[in-house]
Amino acid sequence: MLSCWLTNSLRTIYNYNVGYNICSDIFMQTRNYAARKGTRERKRLKLQKRKVKAVVEKVGFQPVRKIDKSKLKTEVDPRKLIDDSWKSKTIDNVWIAKYHQKPVYSLKEAIQFHRETHHPTMCNKPDAAVIAFIDLNMQRQGKKKYIEKFTKLVKTPYIFRNNDTERKILAFCKNGKGQEDARNAGATEVGGIDLIKRIQNGTLNAKDYNYIVAHSDILTDLLLIRGILKRRFPNLAYGSLSNNMTTVVKRFKYGIMYTILPHSTFKEYGSINVTFGLLDMKMEELEENFSVLIKDIESVKPKSDGSFIERVEIRSELTRESFKIDCQNYLSKTVEEETEEQEQEKDETSVIEMH
Repeated sequence: MLSCWLTNSLRTIYNYNVGYNICSDIFMQTRNYAARKGTRERKRLKLQKRKVKAVVEKVGFQPVRKIDKSKLKTEVDPRKLIDDSWKSKTIDNVWIAKYHQKPVYSLKEAIQFHRETHHPTMCNKPDAAVIAFIDLNMQRQGKKKYIEKFTKLVKTPYIFRNNDTERKILAFCKNGKGQEDARNAGATEVGGIDLIKRIQNGTLNAKDYNYIVAHSDILTDLLLIRGILKRRFPNLAYGSLSNNMTTVVKRFKYGIMYTILPHSTFKEYGSINVTFGLLDMKMEELEENFSVLIKDIESVKPKSDGSFIERVEIRSELTRESFKIDCQNYLSKTVEEETEEQEQEKDETSVIEMH
């Protein structure tokens, strides 16, 4: 009796729950189905990321020599170092360079200072090179327009020995006199149509020579190897094509070569580091070489307001001494400056005549 009553009661309760859609933990059957593919793996990775802590990398002690100072200090604009007019003037023969203006000397005084330090009793190199370090304003007319890097040769009145003197010159000329002049001037290889044929058949390599010059009488024949010479083809603009073989060979053989180098970061600033003589040369010879050099550099000045040559310093080998000089006397005067000087002279003469 008891078992029948329990069976009927349980059946009644089950029917009641199912009829009213009420879920019961006792009587409803539950199943744990498998999760979607990759769900457990994503959960596991997520838990691992929470457990992982950020590892702080400790930097040990670094010696002073191993520290990269370029990372510690920001790059300074070189133009700010040129203008020192805000500093106080020197009133003694001993001063702190950080707080005083750099003295301005003449070219003769600067060379004499270097001769004293390079005397046999000191550095013992009386024939050291005289170097001009020139700061330039690279700004052209227009916003964000600057002079690009280029190299130029200038013929100096006095030839001197330097490390770059051994230059190989290939000279083309038809007439015999021009070929003889080129050889006497110092050309390495001289010839006419025979040289052109040797370059064509490959027995002569034009790349073995530093410079290629030519007389104007062989220009039409040189067109046959224009594709081989490419940018080194003689032309009037570069000065490698001339009627005077002596002048053109000496210019490329012994001329001063200078390169205008723009700053890597501050494009408004550029510099030239060029040798224009030796300390054992006469002072007049050094002055003439410097005058020709500085005028040639000024000739490439772009159309812009302000000066092109900002500062000139004279340096030499073996020492770090650098002497600032006044180069205005060596620059070619403009038409406006000449007219101003003439007007001043007229005013002075008129005043004298009145008295």
